[in-house]
Amino acid sequence: MKKTNVIFLASLAVLSGMMVSSVSANAKVHHQEHAIKRVIKRSKRRTKFHRKNNRKQVSQTLFNQPSFKTTGGNQKGSKKFTVTSAVQLRKAIKANVQSRTVYIKGTIDMQDGKTADDYAQNTGYDFQQYLDEYNPDTYGRQEVSGVQEKARHKAQEQQAKDVEIHVPANTSIIGLKNAHLKNANLMVENNNVIIKNLNFQSPVDDFPQWDPTDGSTGNWNSQYDCISVKGASNVWIDHNTFNDQPYSDANEGTYFGRDYQHHDGMTDITDGANNVTLSNNVYQNHDKTILIGSSDSKHSDANQLHVNIIGNEFKNTVQRTPRVRYGTVNVINNYYDNQSKGAYQFSYAWGIGKNSKVNIQNNVLNVDAKPNHLISKLGGKSFRASGNVLNGKAIKNLNQIAKLPSNHMKSIKNILPTNQVKAHVVKNAGNR
Repeated sequence: MKKTNVIFLASLAVLSGMMVSSVSANAKVHHQEHAIKRVIKRSKRRTKFHRKNNRKQVSQTLFNQPSFKTTGGNQKGSKKFTVTSAVQLRKAIKANVQSRTVYIKGTIDMQDGKTADDYAQNTGYDFQQYLDEYNPDTYGRQEVSGVQEKARHKAQEQQAKDVEIHVPANTSIIGLKNAHLKNANLMVENNNVIIKNLNFQSPVDDFPQWDPTDGSTGNWNSQYDCISVKGASNVWIDHNTFNDQPYSDANEGTYFGRDYQHHDGMTDITDGANNVTLSNNVYQNHDKTILIGSSDSKHSDANQLHVNIIGNEFKNTVQRTPRVRYGTVNVINNYYDNQSKGAYQFSYAWGIGKNSKVNIQNNVLNVDAKPNHLISKLGGKSFRASGNVLNGKAIKNLNQIAKLPSNHMKSIKNILPTNQVKAHVVKNAGNR
């Protein structure tokens, strides 16, 4: 194994705590390693384990972190499914088993060709009537209610029946070579889940809601993420690609002076979720990318939301990479690339929100911004930054820009040096 990959695996393992305690003594772990190796082989991964003795050594020294034990569907008696359609995927997810691994083959569209007209049928929803009823010039700035809002909500509920997939505990969802998942929102509300090697086309909310109270002028808000982690612990999201294309909000115009936005987040982690790792993914062509903590008033999130974000590529993402409330978050060895002047023009990288503790370490940014535009200061508790590079130059003043104490966060050891991050991430991130 190349030295670079050993270092990177070590850092990922220390952060995510993937549970591999002994290959020879634990059959469950052996099956997990074999399954991951099989997916890596199919995807033509550059990073490979050596022979059995070396695998044993790597597993014992790098992956034995009990706080983040994530095995997914690799349980005794686990059921395996290979699915090629939305119907098969729903059936596999709903199967009455204690543990499952679902392999996705080819392209699955959870809407199976249904359109907004199909979902709005018999609800009474009419977009033009909705615009007329809630025009700010006549309706004002109170929360929307009434006939058309009720109809919009009914239509959205009909769409959600197809789009939302509620993932059970002890589940792995793994894409085979070049697997695509369209118009799907994986709802991870149960513990011990792995989602790996999928190409997500962001779900499109056909029925955005107008909220006059959102911001100074109101906003259009949408319902669906690609992955929503709500209240779950021990979740590993690895080697996926997330993309709005071919459906861009830039093509939808504006109403009431605000973009008519059909997308929400790509990976949102909320409601006391804990021990979540996002590794080796590609996030591209999106606005609100990763949200950790949903509200300043969600005090129950305190001491939860431990999240590690490592080895990801953020390409033409506008903001929230991530945006954090309450969480304790490491953002390490990621590559950011955004020179867009259009719908995906860079806004900020890191949102340091209420009572958050964030460590930003050895990241590389190629974005049209100055250091003081990389951070959105929203009430953090602790912030630490080191080893980061912006447009080829070391960033030396992020801690001063944040103006927060750094004593709550520690530097992570055995991670990639900054000068190796870009090449490694571009080569290894995303699905295959």
